[in-house]
Amino acid sequence: QFQLVQSGGGLVQPGGSLRLSCAVSGFSLTEYAIAWFRQAPGKEREQVGCIISSGQTLNYGDSVQGRFTISRDVANKTVYLQMNSLKPEDTAIYYCAADEFWSSWCTTNADDFASWGQGTQVTVSL
Repeated sequence: QFQLVQSGGGLVQPGGSLRLSCAVSGFSLTEYAIAWFRQAPGKEREQVGCIISSGQTLNYGDSVQGRFTISRDVANKTVYLQMNSLKPEDTAIYYCAADEFWSSWCTTNADDFASWGQGTQVTVSL
């Protein structure tokens, strides 16, 4: 059974940084991909990016490319989302997700992920 537990998040001023964590259990990070999604009020859930079983990162959205970085610590079974140069439009609930189907690739469709973290609020505001 896949379990994902998130930590981090909070309130930050524009231009600031935050790091989110996603600790997994029930599988190894070298077996399956982990995706990060976010959902702003009134908007659909969108993928921020993904790290596949090899450690390669994929699918960074245009709006976060160059500002957000996904990494992992295999031994500690944790995936990170480092967010720099944050903007008010980055305000959303952020989720990590996994599914047995995705290992060496990663869909951007949220409906294709069966296991989710609990979500964490990120608010970018003065």
